[in-house]
Amino acid sequence: MRVSVLTALGFVALTSLGKTAPLSEGDLKNLLAGIRQNRSTQADFQEERVIRLMKKPILSSGRIWFQPPNKFRREVKGNSPSVTVSDGRQLWIYYPNFKSAERYPLGKGSPLDTTVAAINSALNLENIENTFQINAAKTDKGYELTLLPRAPSMKRAFQKLDLRIDDNLRVERTDMLLPNGDRIVTTYSNQTRAPVPVSTFEFKPPPGTEISSPLG
Repeated sequence: MRVSVLTALGFVALTSLGKTAPLSEGDLKNLLAGIRQNRSTQADFQEERVIRLMKKPILSSGRIWFQPPNKFRREVKGNSPSVTVSDGRQLWIYYPNFKSAERYPLGKGSPLDTTVAAINSALNLENIENTFQINAAKTDKGYELTLLPRAPSMKRAFQKLDLRIDDNLRVERTDMLLPNGDRIVTTYSNQTRAPVPVSTFEFKPPPGTEISSPLG
């Protein structure tokens, strides 16, 4: 279940381009402040999930919407489409081919709280100074960051998260290493910072949808 939620957002392999120079503490603080000024994001994505026990990676693509601090929507296209929506209070995962939906509560100690916090951190780098050890460097095309979780609960969600930030302070690529050694690698394109309608983060199951609540 946790893997399904992490996959719901997709994260892409980080590759190092050109020379890098470590950022000072002050430069890192300014960089994070600039990234957080992006209060909403819409982007296309391509995801590659590398599973150790499979010869070929699982590929998917779609579009994502994000509004800090905790609202997002991810739509996967193709033969196995899905829609994942969080309004900050609950999270839905809808599978059109099966006419089924899963509903997960958020907050109040939900097992998904840590996973969703990790997702939000990756998309907008909210509060990461307190929850991650950060290594950052300037490159000739932007910035590279490596996040190592501090809390045991976050370490159960992933081991390491690498990010590439472009010169416009937008997250271009991410590479998430999971505890079992699998990787979720995602690249983003066609990003815009236009306001996202509130209805984007609302979900109403279509008539005839079978609804389950795996966490009760």
